[in-house]
Amino acid sequence: MELRLSKRPKNPIVIEGFPGFGFVGTIATEFLVEHLNAKPMGKLFTHEIMPIAAIHNSEVVEPLGLFYSKKHNIVIIHAVTSINGLEWKISDMVYQLCKQLKAKELISLEGVGNPQAPKTNPKSFYYSNIEKSKKKFEDIKVEKLKEGIIMGVTGSMLLHTGLPMSCIFVETSSGLPDSRGAARIVESLDKYLNLKVDYKPLLKKAEEFEAKLKTLMDQSKAATKAKDKRDLNYLG
Repeated sequence: MELRLSKRPKNPIVIEGFPGFGFVGTIATEFLVEHLNAKPMGKLFTHEIMPIAAIHNSEVVEPLGLFYSKKHNIVIIHAVTSINGLEWKISDMVYQLCKQLKAKELISLEGVGNPQAPKTNPKSFYYSNIEKSKKKFEDIKVEKLKEGIIMGVTGSMLLHTGLPMSCIFVETSSGLPDSRGAARIVESLDKYLNLKVDYKPLLKKAEEFEAKLKTLMDQSKAATKAKDKRDLNYLG
C-alpha cells in the first residue's frame, strides 16, 4: 500500500469516512467533497483491492481518494470500495498522512449499530481525546458515546495511534446505505467546524449519494461474482 500525494497542505484537519455500518462515513464524505468543492490531492494506492474503476460524471472515481478544501484547510479521505482485511494497513496510511501533513486533528465519521435506532431522527455521539473538542461537542449538544463497538479503520485508529482525534458517530439500524444517518453526521460536523452547510438540500443530496453508492456496490458485487465464476470455470 502506498500514499500518493499531489499536494501537501500544512496543518489541515483530516476527515475520514470508510464503509461501515450504514455506509454513513462514505455518504457523508461524498457530500463534503461536493459541498466544500474539495479537489483531488492524491490517493491511497494498493493492488490488494478489487481492480474496479467506477465512472461518475465522465470521470474516474478513485476507490480510496484524497481531496482538499483550501478554503477550510480540510483533507477528506473518501472510500467507495470494500476494504475488508486491509483495515490495519489503511489505518497505517492514514497515520502517515496525518504525520506528513502535521494534521491538527483527525476526525472520523462512523456509524454504530443499534437495532432500535429511529429511521427519521437518529442520534449522533462523539468521542475525543482533545479536551477543547470535548467541551465544543458538549456545547453543540452532541452526546458522549458511552457504550459501543467501533470496527474497521476507525477502530484501529482508536487502538494504536496517539494522534489528536475526534469521532462523530451516528446510530444506524441498517446494513444498507443510511442517508439520514449520514445527514445527521454532517449536521453535527457542521456545528463542530462551523462549515455553514446548507441544510435544505442536504437530505436530498444524501439520498442521491445513497442511490449512487448502491449502484457502485451492486456493480462491485456483480464484477466479483463474474470474476469468481471465471476462476471456477478455469479451475474446473
